[in-house]
Amino acid sequence: MSEVAFGIHAINSLLRRSPDRILSLSIQVDRNDKRIQELVSLAQNQGVALARVPKAELDELTTERHQGVVAVIERIETTALLSERDLPSFLGAIACPLVLVLDGVTDPHNLGACLRSADAAGVHAVVVPKDNSAELNATARKVASGAADVVPLVSVTNLARTLKALKDAGLWVIGTTGDADVLVYEQDLALPAAIVMGAEGAGMRRLTTEACDFLVKLPMLGAVSSLNVSVATGIILFEAVRQRGA
Repeated sequence: MSEVAFGIHAINSLLRRSPDRILSLSIQVDRNDKRIQELVSLAQNQGVALARVPKAELDELTTERHQGVVAVIERIETTALLSERDLPSFLGAIACPLVLVLDGVTDPHNLGACLRSADAAGVHAVVVPKDNSAELNATARKVASGAADVVPLVSVTNLARTLKALKDAGLWVIGTTGDADVLVYEQDLALPAAIVMGAEGAGMRRLTTEACDFLVKLPMLGAVSSLNVSVATGIILFEAVRQRGA
């Protein structure tokens, strides 16, 4: 099976990390700026053939903003890199694991942005439920800017059961909700932790909330009551990075 990938950052990451997955690479014929030239050179160095095509042909491959570059790539299941069953043992081999759990994040843009922040913050795995979650599609990959190829994304059947398994593996489950009494800056995030982010609006589901060891919130000082989930995720993950002394 194949899928479409697009955008300069996403294709650059594929060329550097998985050039063998690229079945075809098309670049807009009238684009010759520095970033495109660098991409062409990288493709040539990696032995990946490319075609110069009109923008209309790229528009037929995707309706998203492709930045003049589209690739057809071999589709792989990211979960094959780290299965739900193997997740606890994988984390057990890490001194102080940090996991990001997304409960009900259905927008692929938000999924991609969360993956990008997770990679930057050194998160060891991202966990999502199989149902009621965004797919790792071309849009999510583009927003992730290469992070989708390096951060294990584990899709699980039963999130509450997985959270229990993470606890059994020695992680503390820290959920985020506006109803919490404790600010995230007051919570110890330097311990082995799974940080749970809920969907915008609805937040975490009841069973997910009940599975948490701690509940924290971000201070909201303005008129808005919440932040975009990907923005909130970045803030909390980098608070964990700060506390861990990175």
